[in-house]
Amino acid sequence: MTKAADKKLIVGLDIGTSKVCALVGEVLPDGNVNVIGVGSSPSRGMDKGGVNDLESVVKSVQRAVDQAELMADCQIGSVCLSLSGKHISCQTEKGMVPISDKEVTQDDVDNVIHTAKSVKISDEQRTLHVIPQEFAIDYQEGIKNPVGLSGVRMEASVHLITCHNDMARNIVKAVERCGLTVDHLIFSGLATSHAVLTPDERELGVCVVDIGGGTMDLAIWTGGALRHAEVIPYAGNVVTSDIAYAFGTPPGDAEDIKVKYGCALSELVSKDAKVDVPSVGGRPSRSLQSQTLAEVIEPRYSELLGLVNQKLLTVQDQLREAGVKHHLAAGIVLTGGAAQMEGLTECAERVFRNQVRIGQPLDLSGLTDYVQAPPYATAVGLLHYGKDSQSFDENAQEPKRSVTGLFSRISGWFEKNF
Repeated sequence: MTKAADKKLIVGLDIGTSKVCALVGEVLPDGNVNVIGVGSSPSRGMDKGGVNDLESVVKSVQRAVDQAELMADCQIGSVCLSLSGKHISCQTEKGMVPISDKEVTQDDVDNVIHTAKSVKISDEQRTLHVIPQEFAIDYQEGIKNPVGLSGVRMEASVHLITCHNDMARNIVKAVERCGLTVDHLIFSGLATSHAVLTPDERELGVCVVDIGGGTMDLAIWTGGALRHAEVIPYAGNVVTSDIAYAFGTPPGDAEDIKVKYGCALSELVSKDAKVDVPSVGGRPSRSLQSQTLAEVIEPRYSELLGLVNQKLLTVQDQLREAGVKHHLAAGIVLTGGAAQMEGLTECAERVFRNQVRIGQPLDLSGLTDYVQAPPYATAVGLLHYGKDSQSFDENAQEPKRSVTGLFSRISGWFEKNF
């Protein structure tokens, strides 16, 4: 391993249903993230964000980590790990404290957030993130940063994201079996938001939909704050399954056909275009019209996006009743591996009746040819999250290019810096 005492490295590890991705990022002096290592391997043993075969997950993670280490010429010791699954839930809570010195200090802010997050949650759940939304001092509402302002009492509204203890423990166990330490456990939808959204989009109102193989992660932002987080346990794999059944082709081939020739809007496909479809049981492959393939894909994508739209409308109604900004003026941002489908933007705009764009990771340097694509959005977001959450010791000297011990604990508490 190459020695480099002044390197500040972060590793993001995204274990999805279809793919495991490990990214090594170097934090540059200007605060930007420079990607220096990429590792990717097919995911085995995961289903809808949960572990169903521990040993298979361990092998998949090890392959991705080994690749990233080789490319970055470093030894990975600890990671920021993403977490998804239908066990993820969220709630908004409020807390109130008197202002101790007539002027708000950081201690007052910490106290009011602590009060808000002290709500009792189920013993089966644990808090992943505590994310301040806004503050109010006496009669003044909608304050983003209250430090230094005068008043008598302060109220905080915070968003709590929780997960199931055992589901989190299983995925952490798989990573630890590879000899790695998990320093941050982060909801995938939050990490993705770090990677693909601009501050203007968060302020105007936007919904990020990370469409993976087994799950769709939703994160709804308005007024610069996260308002709702949710996981829908259906995603790209149901499209693959439909293709396999409709054409009698093996699932692996169905996935290849979807990626190479799929289109989410049949009217965009040339009537003359053909696709070669492998058969099962040694039968010869067949040539079918690409339009027929699109006619299988389009209704399933419309159905998946329709599920998202139903959630959006429900959340917007709840926000409206709570007197919170509910308009999604910046529209919808689709990202993730299953968002790379031709015609998806047009299909989604018909479903949502709003503007839609495909989200790619922002504010990156280094190996951008590898990672500036929707499938890497969550892993890139983990790097941004790690950078924002960690204050590096400028005087610390590392004996080698290692990320061991860069972070000290698993916590969502640092979200107040976001």
